[in-house]
Amino acid sequence: MRARSLMVQGTASHVGKSLLVASLCRILAQDGYRVAPFKAQNMALNSFVTPDGGEIGRAQALQAQAARVTPSIDMNPVLLKPSNDTDAQVIVLGRPVGTFSAAAYGSEQIPVLRRVVREVYERLAAQYEVVVIEGAGSPAEVNLRDRDLTNMDVAEMAEAPVLLVGDIDRGGVFAALIGTLELLDPAERERVQGFIINKFRGDRQLLAPGLDFLVARTGKPVFGVIPFDRNLHLPEEDALPEGAFANGRRRDASRLQIGVIALPHLSNFTDFDPLAAEPDVNLFYVRDPEEVRLADCLILPGSKSTVEDLLFLRKMGLAQAVTHAAKEKKVVVGICGGYQMLGTWVADPDHVESTQDQVKGLGLLPVTTRFQKEKITHQVRASCVRSGEEVSGYEIHHGISLYLDGTTPAFEIVERSGQAVQIHDGACDDSGKVWGSNIHGLFNNASFRRRFLQAVWEARGLPHPVSVRPEWNLEHDLDRWADLVRAHLDMAAIYRLLEAKR
Repeated sequence: MRARSLMVQGTASHVGKSLLVASLCRILAQDGYRVAPFKAQNMALNSFVTPDGGEIGRAQALQAQAARVTPSIDMNPVLLKPSNDTDAQVIVLGRPVGTFSAAAYGSEQIPVLRRVVREVYERLAAQYEVVVIEGAGSPAEVNLRDRDLTNMDVAEMAEAPVLLVGDIDRGGVFAALIGTLELLDPAERERVQGFIINKFRGDRQLLAPGLDFLVARTGKPVFGVIPFDRNLHLPEEDALPEGAFANGRRRDASRLQIGVIALPHLSNFTDFDPLAAEPDVNLFYVRDPEEVRLADCLILPGSKSTVEDLLFLRKMGLAQAVTHAAKEKKVVVGICGGYQMLGTWVADPDHVESTQDQVKGLGLLPVTTRFQKEKITHQVRASCVRSGEEVSGYEIHHGISLYLDGTTPAFEIVERSGQAVQIHDGACDDSGKVWGSNIHGLFNNASFRRRFLQAVWEARGLPHPVSVRPEWNLEHDLDRWADLVRAHLDMAAIYRLLEAKR
């Protein structure tokens, strides 16, 4: 039997569609349903590697965890990873198929991908009882209607009732909801069953006249008003959290100050969510060389355009600030693209990610990196060379780093995609304070995170009992978020929608 379906669309990007889908997946799983998430096309630099080595959006991996199922490429068959303002790497069924301009993607890829999306959805719908579908951006982008792979075409294909979400915290939520509805054609408006207002703060009574107006104007019900939860620690899909930047903040000596360089093509910043959640850590993003001095530890994160972002560091004076921090014996860490930047050279002779043949690195680690066309994507297990402890994570990179004489690896990968291997990864300097790795998700490992934070305290000259979270598996936050949404959403009405679909 084909799965019942429900679709969450939004008035714009970042209104909370991804986390609402995650909450619905967890609620349905709690209620005994075999449920899976689905997003036909995602545009995001935060990605995840499935157990079989396929690359999907990080949000769909979180939604799969919420549904208590293994993430698969069927949950996000098309992923776009922007390389610049006009081009993006296109990943289909977990594997890159090329880099295309927006115009070329629309004319060359969309017709083929429509068939892929349909085939994959039918495969997923045959395996589960319910599929919760996420839209992208807004269904009312009239200039993109002929190339929309993700919104109303998918709703029609899946015969899915649609809930339209608006973010009241941004203001103008009633105009956004009614305006979106007005720009849909009559059949699409009919498919929208009602509204969800997200991120509400304040007195619900003051909102009542607006809700009455919305229902009277559209003839469609409000399924719920979800409160703003400032203590929610779930990963963002593709935008840095509110208040993430330094913004001239003062140094707080009672907490570790960890600065992440805000690269223009920053990717997989969810790597640092476990650090940000630590009670003794203040994690912020750095855009200015003057802000570097605030940090006890600097992290160079992953990048979709490593060469271009390395040139950006030099242009903005951040490269000099990072090397100066290393000379001051501060802890400096590079993850994936950031690790490659810490080396002596980054070469891209085939122009996989840039137009440059090679650029000089920061020279803090004795490695050189060469980009290759084939992308390496694996879930991995590894051991830390210095401590011997085991970590798990995942690799997503085109660059292959080669060791110069005397290089000390940071990790030894012992398993890739379920196969036993023995591969050196990353590097560290003689002091151990400067190190890097291609492995994403390192700080999800509680023991490694504890040891890392203790090393940063010691680099400050202050031994400190670090109160680390015992686990970073998001289960507690997913359950708490589901409880909040369940309390403020008319789940009985949603179940009636699913039954009507059946």
